[in-house]
Amino acid sequence: MAERAQVIVVGAGISGLSAAKWLHESGVDVIVLEARDRVGGRTFTKRDPAVGGYVDLGGSYIGPTQNHLFRLTKELGIKNYKINEKENLLFYTKGKRYRYPAATNIPFWNPIVSLDVNNFFRTVDKMGEEIPVDAPWDAPHAEEWDTITYHDFVDKICYTRTARALAKVIVELALTSEDYESSLLWVLWYIKLCHGTLRLLNATNGGQERKFIGGSQQISERIANRLSDKVRLKTPVVGINQLSDRVVVKTLDGHTYQAGYVILAIPLPLQMKIHFDPPLSPIRNQMIQRCPMGSVMKVILYYKTPFWRTKGYCGSFLVDTDEENPVAGGFDETKPDGSNAAIIGFAAADCDRKLAKLSKEERKQIYAKELSNIFGLQEFLQPVHYEEHNWMCEQYSGGCYPAMFPPGFLTRYGKCLREPIGRMYFAGTETATVWSGYMEGAIEAGERAAREILHTMGKLKKDEIWRKEPIAQDVPDIPFVRTWWERNQPSVPGLYRLLGVTAALAIGGSIFFKCKHRCM
Repeated sequence: MAERAQVIVVGAGISGLSAAKWLHESGVDVIVLEARDRVGGRTFTKRDPAVGGYVDLGGSYIGPTQNHLFRLTKELGIKNYKINEKENLLFYTKGKRYRYPAATNIPFWNPIVSLDVNNFFRTVDKMGEEIPVDAPWDAPHAEEWDTITYHDFVDKICYTRTARALAKVIVELALTSEDYESSLLWVLWYIKLCHGTLRLLNATNGGQERKFIGGSQQISERIANRLSDKVRLKTPVVGINQLSDRVVVKTLDGHTYQAGYVILAIPLPLQMKIHFDPPLSPIRNQMIQRCPMGSVMKVILYYKTPFWRTKGYCGSFLVDTDEENPVAGGFDETKPDGSNAAIIGFAAADCDRKLAKLSKEERKQIYAKELSNIFGLQEFLQPVHYEEHNWMCEQYSGGCYPAMFPPGFLTRYGKCLREPIGRMYFAGTETATVWSGYMEGAIEAGERAAREILHTMGKLKKDEIWRKEPIAQDVPDIPFVRTWWERNQPSVPGLYRLLGVTAALAIGGSIFFKCKHRCM
């Protein structure tokens, strides 16, 4: 006999559980069905004494403007701490090391490179201003930007190899995809949802400023504890049948559940594993076939002490990746009390796909050699422990962080992202309008899907579906302000034109005065 509820949520990640929590607290009977033997989705905290008790192998960071996440974790009693950035950060490219303090610009030695990098960041943020957060396909230049790759855009706007390398690192680290795979419109929209390039890329005052004591999976675990037996593990959903008055959900073990509504809170491409009756709309059916998951592996090396701090490095780094240096960036992973010294890194996109073919021991050696190389410190070759997690191996994620949107995706299929189909609604971080790809976006999307159902049930007004989250009072979002010079300095071609005009005027003036002198 089918088990009944008012709403069934498919997926017990942060988004699905946020939806279930909102519905449960609104007096709605809800059941959550999760394929894995754990909750948390793309957050996963490994508990092990060898790593100081816990280590996040999935999503883990929180920073200013991520107000849904601050509100929820405060309610759940989960404390956070700032990662270490007291010493210098590092950007490494082709044998060159650039050291710089937190929340400042990379001090490039070449002034042409500085102009080029500044113009790139300034242009990207300026272009993002015209993109609606809830409908990027409606941007004035949506068609133009969605028909080219991010790679082609970077090639057009950046004139120096260093600026191109830094631009590539951004899409590797932030979107876990290659520049040649990614729609320009998608990249611009993603950056816009994260409040701009500076907020997205910085740890201090940015998206990676803090972590949770005890790990981020606690968020899902504590919500699941509140829902008690309403959360069912090891129950992969294989079928959803929509009838005129209810939804019938079938699981792999043969069980059947019935509800008035269902929320899908699983990654977009994994929805292809579900049999829908009636079939999905043609556009939705095509959409979930065109957005593969990103590729990323977390790698963590542990040491006896955080020796890099005594050498003037905080542990945060960015790398122009190549065969010898496949890890694009990372942070100090040492516990807040200074124990279990570690550096965490992210190998993404093509670099992850190549590393996946090697053994765990080979990956450990490669990462240790890279850290030794980029920091110039031999001590990195002597780790005491190693952890890794490749999200491409996860059957019920398919990859991480978000699904990747290639050229043409948003303008052709984007409107289907969160558009309900009958009694079926959609959550998941990819459907968010803030911090998509992050835990923050997952919460916003889950709570929005829950309110959509509450509105359909007559429990909520339509204008209450979308809510602006109040700013977290204890973690203010200090604005990143560009200086007058950063706002107005020329691009590289602009500088060349200026120099050309200046030279022409100088030559013209010289000729004029010479002629005038002769005439006298």
